[in-house]
Amino acid sequence: MRIEKVLKCILLDDELPSLRFLKMLCEQIPGLEVVRAFNDPCVLLNEYKSLDFDFCILDIEMPQLNGFDIAKELENYPIVFSTAYKQYASDAFDINAVDYMRKPISLSRLQQAILKVEQVINNRQTDISPFAQFNTNKGKAILYFNQIDYIQIAEVDSRDKTVFLSGGSSILLKNISFDKLLSILPEQDFIRISKKEIIALKIVKFFSADIITSNILDEQESAILFSLGESYKKSFLEKFV
Repeated sequence: MRIEKVLKCILLDDELPSLRFLKMLCEQIPGLEVVRAFNDPCVLLNEYKSLDFDFCILDIEMPQLNGFDIAKELENYPIVFSTAYKQYASDAFDINAVDYMRKPISLSRLQQAILKVEQVINNRQTDISPFAQFNTNKGKAILYFNQIDYIQIAEVDSRDKTVFLSGGSSILLKNISFDKLLSILPEQDFIRISKKEIIALKIVKFFSADIITSNILDEQESAILFSLGESYKKSFLEKFV
C-alpha cells in the first residue's frame, strides 16, 4: 500500500501497550505520518489546535472523556475509531466516522481504514467551492476566498472575527471560531499563525523565525508585519517546504 499524498494523523488510546502497537503499525505504512500519540484525552484537547494533522484514530472507552467526546471536538477531521468493543459501532457511524476498527488490529485492517480516510480527504479537496456564506454584522454575505488577505479576532468581541479584504476593506464575521473558519477555508491557501490571526499565503513576502512581512501596505506605505506564534511555526514552515 502506498498513499498518494502524505497523510498526518494523531492517535489517542489511554492504554500504553495498545497505543504503542497502533503507532508501530502506522509507521509501517508508507506515506502515513504520526504527528502525536496521546494517552490522555485531556492533553489532546489542550494541544491539538497547535498541531498540523489530517485525521485522528481514537479509542472509545477512556476515563474522564470518551472517544465520542473527543470526536465531537474534532468534528472537522475524519475520525477512525479503534476499540475492543463492538457495541459502539452504530453510534460511531451515526456521527459519520470513517471507519470502526476492532482490537486487536492487524496491519491489513489498518491499511483498509487509511484508504477510506484518503478517499474522504480527496473528495473534500475536489469539492472545494471558491466562496462561502457567512453571518456578518451587515447580514448574510458571500466571501470569495481569493478576496481574503487575513483574519483577526475582533477587538470588541473575541467571538467575532474581522476579515481584511484585498483593496483595503474589511467585514466583521459574527460568532465564528478559528477552527470553524479553518475547516471552511482552502487548506492550501490559508494558515493560522497565532492565537489571534489567520493569513492567506498569498500575502507572505518574507519571513523570519518570528516575523512575517506581508506584501500589503499600511496607510504610511510600510509593509504590514505579523508575529509568528511559537506553537504555529512548524505548520507554517511546512507550507513552504
